[in-house]
Amino acid sequence: QVLRQFVRHDSDTVPSLVLERSMNRVQLLGRVGQDPIMRQVEGKNPVTIFSLATNEMWRTGDSEVGQGGDVSQKTTWHRISVFRPGLRDVTYQYVRKGSRIYVEGKIDYGEYTDKNNVRRQATTIIADNVIFLSD
Repeated sequence: QVLRQFVRHDSDTVPSLVLERSMNRVQLLGRVGQDPIMRQVEGKNPVTIFSLATNEMWRTGDSEVGQGGDVSQKTTWHRISVFRPGLRDVTYQYVRKGSRIYVEGKIDYGEYTDKNNVRRQATTIIADNVIFLSD
């Protein structure tokens, strides 16, 4: 009976669990930096992995018309992982270095231990969709 009272009291003071809506979506348009590789860790699903470069360009200076200022550029490299069975296989077969593609997915932060037993941080895009674009 004491336990019942405790549980009843505890459930009255703790608000009910409500799942909050959130979003983790990434959209990238860029060029493939290396041919995809297929990996499979023992007991886990296979994955196709490749790198994707995206570019940003902007003009510095006072002019907005495009006549003055310097043009700056930044290239960002993204690690793309494809786990979906059909998409994984098609990506592995048809994506090549230099291909222009559009990727939709979610960002994932993880940790792994390298071959020297050092813990490393890893950021990857888990692809839900890969669209091949013509040059």
